[in-house]
Amino acid sequence: MKYEGVVNEELGYVIAVANVKVSPTGKIIPGDGATYHKVSFSLLTFYPRIQEVIEGEVVEIADFGAFVRIGPIDALLHVSQLMDDFISYDEKQGVLLGKETKRKLMSGDQVRVRITAVSLGRAGSSGKIGVTARQPFLGKLEWIDYDTQKLRESTEKKPAEKEDTSRKRGA
Repeated sequence: MKYEGVVNEELGYVIAVANVKVSPTGKIIPGDGATYHKVSFSLLTFYPRIQEVIEGEVVEIADFGAFVRIGPIDALLHVSQLMDDFISYDEKQGVLLGKETKRKLMSGDQVRVRITAVSLGRAGSSGKIGVTARQPFLGKLEWIDYDTQKLRESTEKKPAEKEDTSRKRGA
């Protein structure tokens, strides 16, 4: 219990402790009422790495960006890192809206982001993670699906158009 929830610079975020094995033989130190035993255990940790691509859920929207739950922590997706568009914030609906694209981001949306900044906190602090969605195949999963479908359609049409023009030249 002592290690769960701890943030460590070497280990990252300690999520759980498993396979705990306590030696039955221990030591007693004079003046201390406790017994001390050797213990071995496994840790389940989350160590975010810069440039890592990760999916998460938007848990909160603010005027300056969105908080994305990735593993045990919320990362900040700043409005400047959301999309190539002017973004407005609708406080009543809790939505970030792209002016030209009309794309909306709200709580509960699933997003794919790239980690751009990691600051594991000192003792008592949870640390901070910054992410971006302004690169190809990043952003809200629905946007990615739409963009990839559009890309597939455009690449399928190009070879067909070339065949038609080559036939006209030869005729």
